[in-house]
Amino acid sequence: MGRIEWAMWANEQALASGLILVTGGIVAVAAQFKGWPFAAYAIAAGVFICLLEYPRGKRKKGSTMERCGQKYLTAVVKVFGPITRNYYIRAILHAALAVPAGFLLSTILGTACLGIASGIYLLAAIRGEEWNPIEQKPQERPQVGGGTIKQPPTMPPPRPPAETRKKQPAEEAGQENPIPVIVEAE
Repeated sequence: MGRIEWAMWANEQALASGLILVTGGIVAVAAQFKGWPFAAYAIAAGVFICLLEYPRGKRKKGSTMERCGQKYLTAVVKVFGPITRNYYIRAILHAALAVPAGFLLSTILGTACLGIASGIYLLAAIRGEEWNPIEQKPQERPQVGGGTIKQPPTMPPPRPPAETRKKQPAEEAGQENPIPVIVEAE
């Protein structure tokens, strides 16, 4: 069996928890709950988490499906280098961001989800995983001037049997003209 890449799961979990934090924070701020400043914090933390987690990391084996518009945020995440690449740092960051949002009932679900994502990131870090950006492969340009065949065929094309390939004698090979031709002598 293949090895599980835990970082992929943690990425999806953290992105979902960021969205849940934003939703719970909006509900608490709009309803003016008693601890609504915690809800405002949850909105800011959720947006930050969503921006950090939106770009998927490249898998070690196989292909990785890039999210729509991911290349723009990938450039931003790459700028921070080892801070965003290291999963130990992400695990600690998510755990620290989850604590203040846990003081409000409307954001407690996002806090729990973020704690789970933090644990999965810790497991991924222990297993030696690291975030790597999905690099775009340069597209090959079509060659002009008949150089489109990259490798010549290795097998000859199929041919009819040898008896069928024999050439017919010259008198049998000619065609008969359906219109009579009259040659007039001068």
